[in-house]
Amino acid sequence: MFQGASAINLDAKGRMSIPAKHRDALAIQCEGRLTLTRHPDGCVMLFPRPVWEQHRQQIAAWPMQARAWQRIFLGYATDVEMDTAGRILISPELRAAVGLDKEVMMMGMGSHFEIWDAAKMAEKEALAMDAGTPDVLANFSF
Repeated sequence: MFQGASAINLDAKGRMSIPAKHRDALAIQCEGRLTLTRHPDGCVMLFPRPVWEQHRQQIAAWPMQARAWQRIFLGYATDVEMDTAGRILISPELRAAVGLDKEVMMMGMGSHFEIWDAAKMAEKEALAMDAGTPDVLANFSF
């Protein structure tokens, strides 16, 4: 289970370093083989390859009515591998599609990660807080 937030800077080539706290787990779980794809909320999702393979099979089986959504998820999917320095390259097309700039946030989301432009994520969080707690969380407490 991946959790936690990490502030990261993309280099001039669009590479990002996987935080050390996740690098070892990813090396063990999937030998550093990862898949990146677009999320319609405006971020990049990063999956260990075996986890992505399960999702990919489900997405590929969707009916024709979901073709546009298949293009979003499968069309942007890119297989990457961590280099010896623990970095991955986010393609220019994927960075442009979700508006990633230099400063990004990598969020552990359980089985995968989300990679957000830091400013866009701050805006989304502020909007969520302003909107109040959704009804689905009415009975949730810590």
